[in-house]
Amino acid sequence: MGKENTVVDVDDDDLELDDLVDDDPDLLAPPDPAWRRRTAIEMVVSGLIGLYASFVLSIEALVLAADKNAKLSCSFNEKINCATVAKHWAAELLGFPNAFLGIAAEAVVLTVAVALVGGVVFPRWFMRTAQAIYTIGFLFAWWLFYMSYFVIGALCPWCLLITLTTTLVWAGLTRINIREGHIALPGRAGAAGRRFVQEGNDWFVTIALLVVMAGMIMVKYGYTLF
Repeated sequence: MGKENTVVDVDDDDLELDDLVDDDPDLLAPPDPAWRRRTAIEMVVSGLIGLYASFVLSIEALVLAADKNAKLSCSFNEKINCATVAKHWAAELLGFPNAFLGIAAEAVVLTVAVALVGGVVFPRWFMRTAQAIYTIGFLFAWWLFYMSYFVIGALCPWCLLITLTTTLVWAGLTRINIREGHIALPGRAGAAGRRFVQEGNDWFVTIALLVVMAGMIMVKYGYTLF
């Protein structure tokens, strides 16, 4: 009897797993619980700092709304001036102070991070959704930095702190999602990306990004910081 041709449906996630197995079986192992908890704690700390900065900015936005000439606590000179930034349309992109968005976003991500510290394992769809939403927040924070740096011509210290903490939280969330296989590049690139994170190389990328931001600030506004 001749062999019959059989068509087998293969799920995309199975293909990703096969690529990982062929490359390095150890990459399929879930991350160490201690590593997962440590990364989540880093997210909690960064999120708390970002939440505090958002609260300060929201209060100062209300002060500025009551008095357009009010001197804010983070307005030091012409270039390091929260009031100048807050009066620009980019500071109220949706018709209200962006700080209110920051409070909501940080509260949500803190809830997720605390749950991760406690060992909660969220389903893949939830972690992918969280990644997508917080990526929007990450890009929004850097867009605001771009507007302050290149368009407004003044910097807000609290806004810079939020950009910093948002970057760290986003990096932590991305790190967990890659290690746990919730997000991956297609084919063998997925294995390379997971190994890249597993070996801690993503920290170099995160630090490099923040160093670039700090360098840009020093080059343009360094003389006003002291």
